Amino acid sequence: MADVSAARTKAVFEFKSATLPLIAVILKTSDLDVLAEALDAQLADSPDFFEQEPVVIDLSQLPEQNEEGEAAAELDFAALRSLLARHQTQPIAVRGGNDAHNAAARAAGLSVAAMPSAPAPRPPAPPAEAPAEAPQIVREVPVPANGTLLIDKPLRSGQQVYARGGDVVVTAVVSFGAEVIADGNVHVYAPLRGKAIAGARGNTEARIFSTCMEAQLVAIAGIYRTNEVPLPDPVLGKSAQVRLDGKKLVIDAIP
Repeated sequence: MADVSAARTKAVFEFKSATLPLIAVILKTSDLDVLAEALDAQLADSPDFFEQEPVVIDLSQLPEQNEEGEAAAELDFAALRSLLARHQTQPIAVRGGNDAHNAAARAAGLSVAAMPSAPAPRPPAPPAEAPAEAPQIVREVPVPANGTLLIDKPLRSGQQVYARGGDVVVTAVVSFGAEVIADGNVHVYAPLRGKAIAGARGNTEARIFSTCMEAQLVAIAGIYRTNEVPLPDPVLGKSAQVRLDGKKLVIDAIP
């Protein structure tokens, strides 16, 4: 009888590891009114961008004090879940918080996830950029080795897509303030006005391609160039590729 029961149990379910697309919302304020306003503004043009995708709430960049030097307000995780759900996401976990955050998150029905290992060094942002209160929305999608991630929706300011382990192809505009990152190549078949980072984990053979090069920043394997140095006329607003020649970025027009 025991053998029969065990056989039935085996047939009914099976545990397997799964690699799933994951969005991290990196909070930079605990003021939910400010957060709601920023999310509404950032996602107004693409209300269905996330299509009910799972979300991890990253608390690692939350300030401990507000602008007046007082202790930051405690997060209402139930209200935060509702706020994010309003924008077609499904919050499932938090990461990067302290013990109080974790306890409050669990009470609101969220899991606590470990912080991922640190990625390769990212190029510093241009000094002219001022810090913003808006959340940083990171869509990190693992792809098979030598695989390709396809993004066919516009990327708005503050949105970031990272194709971990492969290339990324974007067929819509990458707006100023948006970021496209890949361990392999970055292809943008539309205006590239934000930041494009190829070879994020040190692949010096990676390249960046765009049919309309207007990038705020381009980087390959940690070597970067910002729009503080204007692009030359032969490539500005035209089809171009970015490659590494030794330790120098070279931008060539594509005929």
